[in-house]
Amino acid sequence: MYLELIGYFGSLLVVVSMLMTSVVRLRVINAIGSAIFTGYALAIRSYPTAAMNFALICINIYNLVGLFRGKKDYSVVPVDGAFLRYLWDLYADDLAALFPQAARDAAYPCAYVVCCDATVAGFFLGTPAGDAITVAVDYATPAYRDCSLGAFLYDHLARQNVRELRVESATDRHRAYLTRMGFAPEDGRLVKRLVPPARQ
Repeated sequence: MYLELIGYFGSLLVVVSMLMTSVVRLRVINAIGSAIFTGYALAIRSYPTAAMNFALICINIYNLVGLFRGKKDYSVVPVDGAFLRYLWDLYADDLAALFPQAARDAAYPCAYVVCCDATVAGFFLGTPAGDAITVAVDYATPAYRDCSLGAFLYDHLARQNVRELRVESATDRHRAYLTRMGFAPEDGRLVKRLVPPARQ
């Protein structure tokens, strides 16, 4: 009885992993589900099933290592107008959940798309004030939510003499990301100070 429940739980995790939009989460949850199901298969002496799930664990670990070690070739492109509205409509539901105070048709003086090779990986919208930018949208598409995009973008902004990023309010989900990226509470908002890169 309990053994079968463990098997069902492992199978459920494998299925749930297929619903993940983040590649990293998909790989992690799939690996955990495969590990549980490998143990179950060994317990019931189903060795071919155990071997298959063990292979899935290895594949997931291999791909996770590649995701974290692989260097992504990002570039930043200023953008406005129709293309920006197209991106907004494409990710409208996600943007509404993450940035409910941002507006599709508002004019943002700082508007950048971040590309990985020829693929749109995310975009950034904000309003400058001196050497600071008040951030309205700092969005990464699901496949690029491993923080490498944000690190690249912030380094790019520092090279453009931006010294501070400010977020006036954030949803819980986005706040967790901002905290990982080094934003800290200050005067009722989240602030990240950018360090100019050392000259080569």
